[in-house]
Amino acid sequence: MATYERKSPNVLLHSLCCRILQKSEAEVFPQFQYAIRVVGSNFAPTVERDEFLVAEKIKKELVRQERERDAALFAELHRKLQSQGILHQRWAILYLLLGLAENPRRPTDKGFSSSTLFTQALAALPHSTPLEPTSTATSTSRPSSLPLAPPSNLPHSGSSCGRSGFHSITPQPSQGPTPTPESIYPGQIHPTPTDASHGLPRYGSLWSQGLIKTTSSTSCSHRQNSNQNVVHPDGITGDGEVSEFALVRDLIFVFQGIDGRCVHLDSAGKTYCVNSKTIVPSPLRGAVARLSELGWLHNRLRKFTEHRRLDSSTGLMCQSFCVALHQELKEYYRLLSVLRSQLQVEEDQGITVGHEEQLSMRRLLVWTYEPRLRLKTLAALVDHCQGCKGGALATAIHAYTLTGDPLMKRLSCRILSHVASPLHALLVHWITEGELDDPCQEFFVAANPAVRPERLWHDKYSLRKPMIPSFISTEQARQVLSIGKSINFLHHVCGDRTLETKSKNMLEEVGISSSNDGDWLLSAERVRSTYECTAKHLLHILSSRYQILEHLGALRRYLLLGQGDFIRHLMDLLKPELLRPATSLYQHDLTGILETAVRATNAQFDSTDILRRVDVRLFEVSEGDTGWDVFSLEYHVNGPIATVFTEESMKLYRRAFHFLWHAKRTEHALTDIWTNQMCNGRLLHSLPELFGVLHQCNILAAEMIHFVHQMQYYITFEVLECSWASLLHAVHQAGDLDHILAAHHDFLDAVISRCLLEKESWAMLTQLRTIFDQIVAFQGTQKALHQTALSELHRRLEYHRLVELRPEQGEWGVTAEEERQEMEKVQDFQKNFVPKNRSKLRVLKQAFQAIVQKFLVMLASSTDESLRFLSFRLDFNEHYVRLEPSLRRSLGSRPRSQHPTR
Repeated sequence: MATYERKSPNVLLHSLCCRILQKSEAEVFPQFQYAIRVVGSNFAPTVERDEFLVAEKIKKELVRQERERDAALFAELHRKLQSQGILHQRWAILYLLLGLAENPRRPTDKGFSSSTLFTQALAALPHSTPLEPTSTATSTSRPSSLPLAPPSNLPHSGSSCGRSGFHSITPQPSQGPTPTPESIYPGQIHPTPTDASHGLPRYGSLWSQGLIKTTSSTSCSHRQNSNQNVVHPDGITGDGEVSEFALVRDLIFVFQGIDGRCVHLDSAGKTYCVNSKTIVPSPLRGAVARLSELGWLHNRLRKFTEHRRLDSSTGLMCQSFCVALHQELKEYYRLLSVLRSQLQVEEDQGITVGHEEQLSMRRLLVWTYEPRLRLKTLAALVDHCQGCKGGALATAIHAYTLTGDPLMKRLSCRILSHVASPLHALLVHWITEGELDDPCQEFFVAANPAVRPERLWHDKYSLRKPMIPSFISTEQARQVLSIGKSINFLHHVCGDRTLETKSKNMLEEVGISSSNDGDWLLSAERVRSTYECTAKHLLHILSSRYQILEHLGALRRYLLLGQGDFIRHLMDLLKPELLRPATSLYQHDLTGILETAVRATNAQFDSTDILRRVDVRLFEVSEGDTGWDVFSLEYHVNGPIATVFTEESMKLYRRAFHFLWHAKRTEHALTDIWTNQMCNGRLLHSLPELFGVLHQCNILAAEMIHFVHQMQYYITFEVLECSWASLLHAVHQAGDLDHILAAHHDFLDAVISRCLLEKESWAMLTQLRTIFDQIVAFQGTQKALHQTALSELHRRLEYHRLVELRPEQGEWGVTAEEERQEMEKVQDFQKNFVPKNRSKLRVLKQAFQAIVQKFLVMLASSTDESLRFLSFRLDFNEHYVRLEPSLRRSLGSRPRSQHPTR
């Protein structure tokens, strides 16, 4: 038993103290008590436990002393020591060696000495055998190795604190001041350095400077403490004031949203205040008001996160926002745990008020400065994001990253990274699979499941513009929408799934990456490559399998009258049918005529699929309509091509066909007028009384032919051909289906607007149709004139033939009665028929010219330059200006020659 006691740690430590101080066992008893407390303490060391750092310091010291070979030898020995694994506390041993190697005579920075380094190394070593301190040692308060240092059982600051930034204000062991004897025993009287001359060795003098506790020092410390105010356990001093220690303790609870004994939340719940019955000095009251702001900010964030976490309708991005806020609060809680631990250490050690190492208000203000800025930023972010969800929430958070404050920028980017994670998942799923799982409507692409497949591209998917994050451009959002739409269109409309295997590598992932300046950007290059791959494949399917260009050409040839020989022959075949009343027409008869026209013209060389789609359509019949008014060609579309040729566009095609068909009918009528004039002119030359009427008829017909030819040239070349060329160029340059749809829409819009078929040009269209009706009416008048004139000519020829034949038959010529009747008929023709038709033609001419003059005024006042130029071409010889001088002001101030009015 005696052998065991002689080898116990306490006995060995006591012997070590005697050897170092070279005194008897009774004289070194105070130093032995201090050594017991140091060895038995469980505080963290004042430096970071980094074996590599200590080894590097040793090597640098050896190199500084020009001992390079020893440094290399030390490095080799240290490497072997690491590989063998015999020692488990290599850092403590190296640190002890480094401390012993220091020159004890050299003054060290911050009060370090070999003795302090030695005790720090001892504190870091594990103690497998429990020490047996004496009763005096246990009754003495345990000294603090570092003021405001976190206890060793707390998480190391290098774990997760480095991510949020709260570790930057967490006290590090290496940053605090080195404990001094004065900090451990305030008010003591210590021996002077001259004590070393009394025969004590150098180490003994160093230990005696900070470790010897004399009776005189104890009495002096007692006298000093007796002059201070006695502090009540609740923090109330002798004069009724609250101590700073009690306020700091309350503030630690207030930081967590918990009311303290003296500081509590007011009844309105808006601010923390000191109890009105408590006496607090004004400087401390102001500091409490500043520090209690942390509690209010903490409550604000906790209330937001708890409320939003329970509300599942806010969506995944809002939930991620709450998780990010909660993680920031966790880092804040770590700081509070450090402060609470330090406060507990001070309370256990009995550090009095006013001590230099106390956790004071001033230190608390310094330590909480940066966390207060962080919580203010988070609270402002929460207020700014109220009522936001999805992409709008990401936009609100991204606005806080556009700042020059590095702290706020890093914090906002960290929050944005959490919020953007659900957006990233939705985005990847959309552009790779074409599927949209967005129950809370957070994504900037919206889906309408009630839309029919044929309207998938147009109506099923759309952009939610308020949900487009600010770090995603409008063009990128459109590309993302187009990618998903293309995939769904290929799957559900085209029945094609080859894109999944053909472009799998291109559609793997779209990332959200952080640029150097902290802005969160969508990977534009990857989105663009995915968009180009998907759009190219879709256009290839539409052009090769569904022949979209061939269908565009068919509509140009048949509904826009581009196939001239077919349209002319069809009109010739349909003319007898279309002259009949509309109620007497049958669609199957007209369909048969259509097939005959196809077989007789170049239309027969079109593909079977195209010819099968061309059909006859009859509009709704109104009273008095003829076949010309209700007839139309139809082009049936279905399947994927119906996406391009929608029902709205087919209505525009039918409207354009109806207009062009009437213009073509007018041209056909003028052709008949000119043919009748050429054929019947020589025959009617024998009727001299008709010379004036026929001349008047020819002049009016020429005027109408000029007008119709100019209109046909304008419609055919300036409208249809130019617009068609622009359409073909745009289709060949199209990057996706939306570009084709836009080009097709622009083509139809140009045709409709320049053909005066839009609502704004309704007055001009009505005037033009009136001109066409006048031409058709003139055709009827001329036809009736020629028929009557030919009948009169035929009657006269029969009379002359009768006069010549009767003498040959041995009879007299004509009787006086027959001659009188013949003269009456001739006089009736000359006095009644000729003046009547001359008047009718004059009325037609005046009406035609008046309508044309009004139409020219409308064209000249149009905003379209091509229409204004058309008005100039229709009156290139100033014919209508001479007839109506007021038209000069409407047509502009171009110079005109002066001719006498006819």
